[in-house]
Amino acid sequence: MPESGGLLKQEFFSLTIPQVGGGEDIFATIRWSQKLLYDNGQFSVEVPFRFPQFVNPLPKVFMKKEKIQLIVNSGVTKEILLQGTSHPLKEKSRQGEKLSFLHEAVVENWSTKDFTFAYTVYSGDLSGGVLVQPSTLRDYDDRDMFCLFLLPGNNENRKVFRKAVVYIIDTSGSMQGKPLESVKNALSTTLSDLIPGDYFNIITFNDELHSFSSHLEQVNEKTIGNAIEWMNLNFVAQGGTNIMHPLSEAMTLLSTSHDALPQIYFVTDGSVDDERNICHTLKTQLIKSGSKSPRISTFGLGSYCNHYFLRMLASIGKGHYAAAFDTGSIEGRMLQWFQKASSTIVSNVSIDAIKHIQDFEVDSVYIPDISAKYPLCVSGRYNGKLPETLIAKGHLADMSEISIELKVQHIKDIPLDKVLAKQQMDLLTAKAWLMENKELERKVVKLSIQNSLPSEYTRMVLLQTSLDKIDPAQQAKNKPTKQSSSPDELPAMPLGGLAVGFGDVAATTENLTTGFGDMKAAEKFVMLEKAAGCCSRMADCCCCMCFIKACSKMNDQCAIVMAQACAAIACLGCFECCSELCCGGSN
Repeated sequence: MPESGGLLKQEFFSLTIPQVGGGEDIFATIRWSQKLLYDNGQFSVEVPFRFPQFVNPLPKVFMKKEKIQLIVNSGVTKEILLQGTSHPLKEKSRQGEKLSFLHEAVVENWSTKDFTFAYTVYSGDLSGGVLVQPSTLRDYDDRDMFCLFLLPGNNENRKVFRKAVVYIIDTSGSMQGKPLESVKNALSTTLSDLIPGDYFNIITFNDELHSFSSHLEQVNEKTIGNAIEWMNLNFVAQGGTNIMHPLSEAMTLLSTSHDALPQIYFVTDGSVDDERNICHTLKTQLIKSGSKSPRISTFGLGSYCNHYFLRMLASIGKGHYAAAFDTGSIEGRMLQWFQKASSTIVSNVSIDAIKHIQDFEVDSVYIPDISAKYPLCVSGRYNGKLPETLIAKGHLADMSEISIELKVQHIKDIPLDKVLAKQQMDLLTAKAWLMENKELERKVVKLSIQNSLPSEYTRMVLLQTSLDKIDPAQQAKNKPTKQSSSPDELPAMPLGGLAVGFGDVAATTENLTTGFGDMKAAEKFVMLEKAAGCCSRMADCCCCMCFIKACSKMNDQCAIVMAQACAAIACLGCFECCSELCCGGSN
């Protein structure tokens, strides 16, 4: 861990705070955004709120308080049902789709578990809405913003499309070990979830291409068992990476999809030189295929693959993109990705906004299909005046048409620009990469600066500041001022690791396997670098929070004895040090 201040990686940040004096207060304000989790109709959020035992102040000296304030704005007029929370919350208010909760208490020890909150939005069938917000003065686009969402509802009788699926798995040499094993485990589970009436095939690729079958196999117990056995024998990491060949083979296999919804699942950890050509070629083929074109979903492993290529490929193919940046999360994230992409209940979704206004642009290339497992959220820009309701149309599994009425809501208390900033930046960056468009790159830069989010074209720096010693009541009102720096000290430090980049073709060619950020935080922090002789062992004990807590419970006589013992040991240590310096260690 660098001395300047921490360890940074996906989903983990560690910051070292040096030179903290006894009795000083430490204030930390942390701001971030994260997606709501969704499972079986239930929304949930998990916020880090776990404090190790050694950071708890001494119980007899300091009073400890916990405070959690939660505001839920569902954005829909449907009834909200609370499903559970990790900490006791008191409902303060409920106004339509907006709820407010509060938890405040004096506690013996700070929380030892993360804060979780879950709720459901009751809806018997497909429902949704459109949230709109006017553009701001600093916005990169002068058009108004919208967010369209569709919830799958609780209708268990809604049929899922029959599937004709081709799984394309990268088995190049860089996939060896845990990555390929995790992919195989996730794929085995997914194959077991296929039902009679579905069709499937498996393609592995490196320098060469290998298929489980020469055609689409119908799902039954025998073919699934044969496929899992084939994977155990053929999932061997070796060779290079060739992406276009397996994708072309999958498109050929799905040209006869037996009246099922054709789908391609593509998994890779590498990048190649002809990725833009692959996108353009497949887009042309998908347009020719019409409404029955294969859905292409992509999954990126590690940091050496081009995640913007994979995101764009999924957007072109009306599919879903996902990624795993550490080996421990591959299997779980892949299973979620498979479930989301394979549970289609409405296909070929369209919005009738173009009937009312001419300028209505969706951020993604196409609107994805609606999944029974996850809500659909689409953002974009428009110019003009939208009606009070819009209509979303699509096709059900029996090929009948469905229409869903979406109420347009002009919102003020939801920072829609902040909520959608990351999603918009990723999609704009993917478009800018594909079209090599400098104007789109400048839009990403503006969006990045406006929302204080790192991008591929901007860099975030860590700036050390300090608050002057003022009255605590006025401290919150004063802004931090720059701390004076010595000539040898940099005032700002670039913060790396926040952008994923556009892939690494050289690392892919060399089959490097270090494209995962499996860095571990230090298990303990060094409080004293060195001590001489027995003083070192004593310092280790004195720096233990358990030892400090034990000292707080001693009576006066015991404390005096311990102080005298420590003084005697310290004198021995000093005598040893002086003898080394003055006498050179001689007798």
